[in-house]
This record gives sequence, C-alpha cells and structure tokens, in this order.
Amino acid sequence: MRRRRRSGIGPVFGFIMLWVLFSSVAENISAAALLVTLGLAIAAGVGVGLLLGRRSRKKEAEAAAEEKKRREEAEAAAKKKEEADSPYSPEVQAVIKEGRVAMKEMGRLYSSIQEPEIRSKINELMSISDKIVRDAIDDPSDVPQIRKFLDYYLPTTIKLLNAYDRMSSQEISGENITGSMDRIKEMLDTTIEAYKKQLDALFANQAADIQMDIEVMNGMLAREGLGGKSYLDLNDFMKQYEKQQQYAKEHNIEQKGSTSNG
Repeated sequence: MRRRRRSGIGPVFGFIMLWVLFSSVAENISAAALLVTLGLAIAAGVGVGLLLGRRSRKKEAEAAAEEKKRREEAEAAAKKKEEADSPYSPEVQAVIKEGRVAMKEMGRLYSSIQEPEIRSKINELMSISDKIVRDAIDDPSDVPQIRKFLDYYLPTTIKLLNAYDRMSSQEISGENITGSMDRIKEMLDTTIEAYKKQLDALFANQAADIQMDIEVMNGMLAREGLGGKSYLDLNDFMKQYEKQQQYAKEHNIEQKGSTSNG
C-alpha cells in the first residue's frame, strides 16, 4: 500500500515542481492563471500517477499469476514423479492419498472436540481406519472393499463428527442440539463395531488361504506319519522331530541331509 501511494504522489509532486519553476520564470501572469496552471499540473500528476499505478498493479498481477503457474507446474511434476516412483498401483496410491486426507481431518476434530469420551472414540476410529487403508498396500485385491469404506463410511463419520464439533462449540443446551449430540455419540459406538467388522472382512481371503495351507500341511504330516490330529499343531510336530533326532543320535543313525561321515 505504501509503495502504491508513493508511486501516485510522485508524479503529482513532479508536476507541482514544474509549475513552481514555470511560475517563477513567467512574467505578467495573473493569479487566476497561476491557479489554473496549478490545477492542471495537479490533475496531470494525478492522471500520470493513476496510469503508473495501474501499470504497476498489472505487472504485479502478471508476476503473481506467473509465480502461481510455476508453483502449480512444479507441484504437478513432483506429484507425477512421486506416482511414477511409487511401487504401488494408481488405485492403491489413490486409497493412500484419500486415507491421509481423512486422517488429517479426523486429527483436527480430535484436537477441536474437548470431550474425553468423544476423543477416545475418535482415536479408536482413526486407529481402525488406518489399518483398513494400509491393508490396500498388503493386499491390493482388497481395494474395491476399501474403496466403499472410503467413499461412504469414512466421509459420513467425518460429517457426523463435524456436526458434533459445531454443536458442542455453541456452549448451550437445547432439545435439538443436545438430542443430536446424544444420537451422534451413540452412533459412534455402532460405527466402531462396523469398522472392526470391515477390517475383519478384509482378511477373509487370507483366512481361506491359511486354512488351505494348514490342510496341505496336515496332509503332508499324515503321509510322513507325523499327523494324528485334524489340525496343525507345531508344538507336537517339533516334539516328534526332536524325538527322531534323539533316537538317531543314540543309535548312531545318519540323518538325511547330514554332512557327518559317522
């Protein structure tokens, strides 16, 4: 603001100085004529000042627009490089990005809401949500399920928490405010359980794979005569292995794969 005022005053001052110089050397000029010339000098100074100010503001606006364009191009290039260097697919990257944004907003709500009970629930929701988002890295096949979580459940939860934050900041009690806050508080308990079920559901495929591996292992143990149970018990397996090793050592039996010449 000071720079703009000086750039506007400068031309006016300059024209007034020219008028002073003109009036000092001019002869036989009436006072009225001097006043007219003074007014013209001031008007000319103001006009030139406005013109210079307009040009200055235009240059500043163009410089700001150019700087904004360079910054946006740099950010876009950095984002493109980050996506290119990322070991994850675009779908997983999108899940990670949206998860970070949601976690940031929930963190803000945690700081804004002062009620300990609600803060505790927010903290639990954030913990479960973070695990759900991270599952996209461990198992990209879960992305469609996680996408539904990010598109509806998480945004709706954040919307409810924002409403609670706004109402709690009013610092007054009323039927609508108190009733709505109580309903949101109750809803958070249901939401936490739903989040837990969502996280558990993401491991359905892994649970099936684990069960299949156990069944295959049990079949191998049975064929080797190491089974005897319908489920895999690694403790029993290791005990039987140790007994075989001890028996072989006592009877000086060379073990398969041993490098000893006996």
